[in-house]
Amino acid sequence: MDDLWYSEYHAPTVRFSIKVNSQLYHEKSDYQAISVFDSAEFGRFLTLDGIMMLTERDEFIYHEMITHPEIAVNPEIKNVLVIGAGDGGVARELIKYKQIEQIDVVEIDERVVEVCKQYLQKTASGFDDSRVQLHFQDGLKFVRRKENAYDLIIVDSTDPFGPGEVLFTKEFYGSCFNALTENGILVNQHESSFYKGDAKEMQAAHRCNAQIFPVSRLYQAHIPTYPSGHWLFGFSSKGLDPIKDFKPDYWNSFGITTHYYNTPLHLGAFALPNYIKELLADEK
Repeated sequence: MDDLWYSEYHAPTVRFSIKVNSQLYHEKSDYQAISVFDSAEFGRFLTLDGIMMLTERDEFIYHEMITHPEIAVNPEIKNVLVIGAGDGGVARELIKYKQIEQIDVVEIDERVVEVCKQYLQKTASGFDDSRVQLHFQDGLKFVRRKENAYDLIIVDSTDPFGPGEVLFTKEFYGSCFNALTENGILVNQHESSFYKGDAKEMQAAHRCNAQIFPVSRLYQAHIPTYPSGHWLFGFSSKGLDPIKDFKPDYWNSFGITTHYYNTPLHLGAFALPNYIKELLADEK
């Protein structure tokens, strides 16, 4: 047992490892391999096809940063579409807002939801709210049928291969644009930018967004268990700007409890390092 480790390649010559107490669950669903492990340092953690999705120790960073910044820009968001997010963490953060009326969660793999409900209850607690409606189907097919329906779309996808591959296409982002209201915002996980392979994926995702949305910005967070620990998110909209239209006093008036996000950090998150600016300039 002392030699049981979970390892994942973050780059061809870089490997990230966590010492594991035990493997709590494993199955191959119709879409992917689902595993849950328990560790001393990071608590329980979920992997899909051998890729780290979340840990109990640092999942709050990812879920807060993919959820709260956009509501601080448009605090009147009422209807939300979440694509992916079968662990429930995004829903958990969204239900903190009383003004939100509807949260549609579209997850292609029902087994991910069921496994997280059983082994990651704190994260999956978001599914218990009556405003959350689960739809087990393909995200692209779902959003393609919607028009002017959502104030916010959050794309909490896996990496751009396997079941999540269609969520990194121009067709998908075009469908999201049509599904958003006039002041609608799209937020998506944008990969890392540190390792060469991840940087190419980040550039490709940003290219899709920038070709469709008038406003397309990136922001960042530090997430220890993700490749390089430096993770990016995309903020895209039909007009709202994440800095010019930022409403810190309005957001603070909600009294939302967070452990990572706050309004001073919001501004800093959009201040990108030069090496990322250079990658984005190369993309232009």
